[in-house]
Amino acid sequence: MNLQSTKVLTNGVEMPRLGLGVYKMTEREETLQAIDYALKVGYRAIDTASLYGNETEVGEAIRHAGIKREEIFVTTKVWNNDQGYDATLRAFEVSLKKLNMDYLDLYLTHWAVPQSFEETYRAIERLYDEKLIRATGVSNHHEHHLQKLLAKANIAPMVNQVEVHPYLQQDALKTYCTKHGIALTAWSPLGRGGVLDNSTILEIGQELGKTAAQVVLRWHLQNDTIIIPKSVTPSRIEENAQIFDFELTQAQMTQIASLNLNKRFGQDPDNFKFDF
Repeated sequence: MNLQSTKVLTNGVEMPRLGLGVYKMTEREETLQAIDYALKVGYRAIDTASLYGNETEVGEAIRHAGIKREEIFVTTKVWNNDQGYDATLRAFEVSLKKLNMDYLDLYLTHWAVPQSFEETYRAIERLYDEKLIRATGVSNHHEHHLQKLLAKANIAPMVNQVEVHPYLQQDALKTYCTKHGIALTAWSPLGRGGVLDNSTILEIGQELGKTAAQVVLRWHLQNDTIIIPKSVTPSRIEENAQIFDFELTQAQMTQIASLNLNKRFGQDPDNFKFDF
């Protein structure tokens, strides 16, 4: 594997295994510089959302990078108060306009709003049929949400983006997604930094001459999980990409597997406060 390595989705589209997450990048120049630097380092995927308020900057940075649009995998998401069939189609148009693009690579339902997530996904299917997106997906969906979608969907979601890290390994959900051909993406793959002081992870890092973050990101890759670590710091952006020149042993993978606490740093999709 290398920085340009991809995972082939069920429809044959190749999605980079490592991308840059831009959550909470709200300062314009900082956002532009972070994306520009990531693309220079070799990242080829950017993950944003309408909620993040930086779709305009994402589009601008990509246009100014001097890289062909089709070489960069762009993801955005429909926010909760824009969900439902017609509202999702309208929200997509707004996002596309802000990004100033002709199409998106992946469009996700941000959270499974109980009364509307099924209709939201139906709209995403339509966008796919109209070739406005290259892949369909969801975010923060438990197995029972996916079951409801799969019961009606003409096109199964190709991606589910959820909180995954050593303290929340989501093995049952991952098994379900694998069975149904749904690629798993980890948001907050470092547990918002909360796993980086773990003694086991630090010891493995010392053995390998790698940082705790690099150990955790490599663990994700070897578990076939797509990762989108967020950073605005050039040295961190580079560090997070330097995970292709080493491999964790099976014993080290097992050590990290033993760290699961079912601990969330974000919200549980079944108890999410949908009012912000």
